[in-house]
Amino acid sequence: MRLGRKGKLSSRYVGPYRIIQKIIEVAYMLELSLEMSLVHPVFHVSMLNKVVGDPSLIVPVEIIELNEELTYEQIPVFILDRQVHKLRNKEITSVKVLWRNHQVEEATREAKEEMKKKYPHLFE
Repeated sequence: MRLGRKGKLSSRYVGPYRIIQKIIEVAYMLELSLEMSLVHPVFHVSMLNKVVGDPSLIVPVEIIELNEELTYEQIPVFILDRQVHKLRNKEITSVKVLWRNHQVEEATREAKEEMKKKYPHLFE
């Protein structure tokens, strides 16, 4: 049984889940969520990865709704920075945009005029 989606957008890792019982030296029983109730809860150690870090810092994964072409709509959330690029004869103003379902490190630079046309509510 496949865990989650299949194909390119399938999740590489599923979890983290708590170990309930050690069956033998190389097999562990995990406490799985209700959505994974069809999956057998005993796993070989080669299929498990150790979670490093504080478990209270685990961010819940949002479910991203995909359309038929396996794409989703990009929605800007916030403008992080404004910058003016000076060329020889003109100046180009760009903004750094934080998109929904992305981290701050993944913010992109977009032309201010185009963003103002498409999303005027960000500039109010």
